[in-house]
Amino acid sequence: MTDDQTVMIDFGPAAQRVTALLSGVSDEQLTAPTPCGTYSVADLLDHFMGLAIGMRHAAEKTTAVAGPDAPAPGQGAAERLDPDWRQELPRRLDALTAAWREPSAWQGTTEAGGVTMPAQMMGIVALDEVVIHGWDLARATGQPYDCDPHCAEAIIGWLSAFPDEQRPDGAFGPIVSVADDAPPLARAVALSGRDPEWRA
Repeated sequence: MTDDQTVMIDFGPAAQRVTALLSGVSDEQLTAPTPCGTYSVADLLDHFMGLAIGMRHAAEKTTAVAGPDAPAPGQGAAERLDPDWRQELPRRLDALTAAWREPSAWQGTTEAGGVTMPAQMMGIVALDEVVIHGWDLARATGQPYDCDPHCAEAIIGWLSAFPDEQRPDGAFGPIVSVADDAPPLARAVALSGRDPEWRA
């Protein structure tokens, strides 16, 4: 904690879980569907590549410059996926983790994707992106996946603030009902608009 109101969350466990999935993704699976809307696995990986950089800049409160290190605009697109994604995405996730370990990342306001918000909230948004899209990738490729309960509870707290009628357009699907005693990760997934029982 940096002060009584600012709680820092370590992205390390979540980023490491995503990295561990990558070796289990075959080239044949790149066209497979995912729980993330119309995304294929390759679309999702491209989105991951961009969000890792965009959310790192949000932590650093810097602006991406044009070039190969710049996050791709808009939605993930398979045709844009870097052929070196198996090596490059872990590097980007490590950099994202390091950036959000700085106390200053969680203070003040910051911007990502044209949206400005308190940095404390942006940190939870970034964590949500890593954890939920990690789950998407695991389900799409038939791999086990878990999440640190502290991270899941932080995501649940944020997503619970958006009932269906107030959900930002395109940000989430409708909330999926789960049992009251469902594990934290399943509850977070359901609040993001995904069915925790989804299978490829």
